[in-house]
Amino acid sequence: MESNYKSILVPVDGSAQSEDALAKGALIAHNNGAHLDVLHVLSTQQYGYNYGGMVDGDVINNLVEDTTDYLNKLVAKIKKEAELDDIDIHIRFGNPKTVIAFEFPKDHGSDLIVMGATGMSRLQRVLEGSVSSFVNRSARCDVMVIRTNKENKPYVEVPKD
Repeated sequence: MESNYKSILVPVDGSAQSEDALAKGALIAHNNGAHLDVLHVLSTQQYGYNYGGMVDGDVINNLVEDTTDYLNKLVAKIKKEAELDDIDIHIRFGNPKTVIAFEFPKDHGSDLIVMGATGMSRLQRVLEGSVSSFVNRSARCDVMVIRTNKENKPYVEVPKD
């Protein structure tokens, strides 16, 4: 069943799950003739903890440059695989939960968010809570949580020794 989605948001965090969600989001965008926004949120909380609250301009510039390179590579691959050209990349600083669920969709008129089930380790989910769970509960637009990889096999979390 096709819906008339016009503006699709896919947040990516470098995980395999988020990249698979991007591939599926691009397919939905292609099938709907929709615009695709690829978003990476640089968590201000994370950098405050890791750098003792002191993040200088060089660190920020390097983070943005590295993230831009990563997003450009993803988009080039998606444009080729999904035959989709209407794609923009975005980088935002802030809390990933609120940026993805509220701020970005409001600013860009997103009517669908497609995201991976998790990109966090078990410990991160316990400490911070799952971003995908929060977005799924809180967003005002449709949310599709991707739980399978490119081969449509379920993700299996392998316990670490």
